[in-house]
Amino acid sequence: MPRAGLAPATVTAVGAELADEHGFSQLSMGLVAERLGVKTPSLYKHVENLADLLQRIAVLAAVELGDALRDSLQGLTGRDALLAAAQTFRGFVRDHPGRYAATLGARATAPDDEYAHATARVLESLAVVVRSYGVLDEIHALRFLRSSLHGFATLESGGGFQLATDVDESFSWLVEFVDRGLRATAA
Repeated sequence: MPRAGLAPATVTAVGAELADEHGFSQLSMGLVAERLGVKTPSLYKHVENLADLLQRIAVLAAVELGDALRDSLQGLTGRDALLAAAQTFRGFVRDHPGRYAATLGARATAPDDEYAHATARVLESLAVVVRSYGVLDEIHALRFLRSSLHGFATLESGGGFQLATDVDESFSWLVEFVDRGLRATAA
C-alpha cells in the first residue's frame, strides 16, 4: 500500500530538489528514498523507475521555466521583453541547475505527451519575444534566441566562464547583440 502523503508529484518534487542540490548526474532512487524517509522499493509504487522520475523532473522543469518566462513577459515587447526573458532563463538555470539539466536529455514520446506540452510553453514564451520584433523568419530567430540563452546559462552554471571579465557584463553584451540581430532581421 502506498505511504500516506507520498504521490508521484511529491517524489518528483523531491527528486528535482535533490538534482538541484547534488547535481543531476548524482540523482538516484536511493537518494530520493532517503530524503523521503522511505525504503527505495516504496518509490516504485509512485514512479516506474529512475528514467520515469527523470522524465517527470524534465516536465516539471519545463513547466516551471515556461511559467516563469510567461509571467516575466507580461506587457513587454522588443528589447524589454528580450531582457526579461534572458534574465528569467539565466536565473532559472542558475537557481535550478539539476532540474534544468533534466530537460537536456528528455524527449517527447508523442505530440500530446506531457513533455511536448511543457516545452511548448517555453518555446511559445520565447516566440512572443521574437514576434515582438517583427522578425520574418520566426523559426530561425527562435532557435538563435533559445540557443544563445541556453548556451550562456549552461556555461555559466557549469563554471565554464573562467576569464577575469565580469560575467554580468558579458551577459549584457549578449542581450545587446541578440537585440541588434533581431532588430536587423525585422520586417
